[in-house]
Amino acid sequence: MSETMPDRVLDPSADPVLDLTLDGPALTAALVDFPSVSGTEKPLADAIEQALRGLPHLTVDRYGNNIVARTHLGRAERVVLAGHIDTVPIADNVPSRLDENGILWGCGTSDMKSGVAVQLRIAATVPEPNRDLTFVFYDNEEVAAHLNGLGHVAEAHPEWLEGDFAVLLEPSDGQVEGGCQGTLRVHLRTKGERAHSARSWMGSNAIHAAAPILARLAAYEPRRAVIDGLEYREGLNAVGIEGGVATNVIPDACTVVVNFRYAPDRSQEEAEAHVREVFADCGIDEIVVDDHSGAALPGLSHPAAAAFMEAVGGTAQPKFGWTDVSRFSALGVPAVNYGPGDALFAHKRDEHVAVDRITHCERRLYDWLTA
Repeated sequence: MSETMPDRVLDPSADPVLDLTLDGPALTAALVDFPSVSGTEKPLADAIEQALRGLPHLTVDRYGNNIVARTHLGRAERVVLAGHIDTVPIADNVPSRLDENGILWGCGTSDMKSGVAVQLRIAATVPEPNRDLTFVFYDNEEVAAHLNGLGHVAEAHPEWLEGDFAVLLEPSDGQVEGGCQGTLRVHLRTKGERAHSARSWMGSNAIHAAAPILARLAAYEPRRAVIDGLEYREGLNAVGIEGGVATNVIPDACTVVVNFRYAPDRSQEEAEAHVREVFADCGIDEIVVDDHSGAALPGLSHPAAAAFMEAVGGTAQPKFGWTDVSRFSALGVPAVNYGPGDALFAHKRDEHVAVDRITHCERRLYDWLTA
């Protein structure tokens, strides 16, 4: 039988304080009970800032609803621990509840307030780490990219994000996921000439003109690239097609939407050039880049990354998908994903996290930073 934890519900209007002496699972519950849907993060950002300013070994800076706290111990390396503080809209899953099996349920438990709780616990319990630390808490990750707080900090204060290695505590179920794929979405457009379908020879069918595009995609053999011992599998796929005017009209326009997921050894320019090369002789009238986010190298060959892998154990996996590690890569900081949540339960009504994953993740990071 599950139990709610009303004593941990935080009311933003009451100017609440985050208690960093709580253990990781309890702190996760406190964060979940503090609603912070994208665009409404200010109260939680205020509470995080207040809690961190109470730690004398950290300097704390703020830009909008983004908090950056740093040690300045003169260590040979600097590591960045980063996580977003927003969630998707609540789906009747706040306040949190803890069941008898050690599962914590609630909006953001997996993505990614359990990771944020681990960040805060490390900030509070490791005053003299073996590497200088930067803690980044940012807003608006779950919405449009131009709103992303980490991107805003990178643009306005890139020096706040300087480091030798970064760990993004996105849900990875306690496994290291190196780097991330890039994602490129393009619109491939063909043109024709309208005509009555009863006299189709009077027109030119733009949907038929898209056939070479589909044939090329069906025959495409995606590349596999091994980087730092991780095998990334690329993919070039049609994810949408639009054309047609009416059931008695030969269409004069067709658009095939193609998504290219590419390995982190390609730059954005190389990815776009590859797509254009693949479809160069397919009779396309126009290629339009609709969205593009670059890949991130895993950086597992860096000494800090090697020590990290030794401390956390397991076997690193490639990240199939895109995360904000890409923003660190663009700044020249190799990064990995490592967090207690499970991405398979992110954004779901029954979102949850196992509390032993939270304590495991915190212990591994603690060991790495105090060895």
